[in-house]
Amino acid sequence: MQPADSTLTRLARRVVEPMGYELVGVEFFQHGTNATLRVYIDHPDGITLDDCTSVSHQLSGVLDVEDPLPGQYDLEISSPGVERPLVFPEHYARFVGRQVKMRLAEKVQGRRRLQGVLVGSDDVQVSIEVDGEVWQIPYGVIESSRLVVDW
Repeated sequence: MQPADSTLTRLARRVVEPMGYELVGVEFFQHGTNATLRVYIDHPDGITLDDCTSVSHQLSGVLDVEDPLPGQYDLEISSPGVERPLVFPEHYARFVGRQVKMRLAEKVQGRRRLQGVLVGSDDVQVSIEVDGEVWQIPYGVIESSRLVVDW
């Protein structure tokens, strides 16, 4: 996912939030000559195909004018799904008490993967309880983080 202060995230937020949606995250990846810009949106009532189409139409117009990416790419608008990614500090604050799984960019106490209960967050780090121990994980170390579905 793109960081909160990236050009793509700021641009997507400028379009998505005034439309009444939450920007969950932005991904840009390239596979050989093919590139994809994926924007995850959410809404308390859920996300429909019409929501994705509407955001795609508005965002593609802004992307055409701003031209933040070189070359051609596919634009995809998606809901975050049930295993929602946690990207911004406000996501972590909202989901305190929920199970999460994290992949870390570097080892912390010998581990790169964690799964446990999110017990807190602030502007600098996330607190996650793993096997009865609370770990303090700085945002800069988190490579990816998602909610765990508890069916």
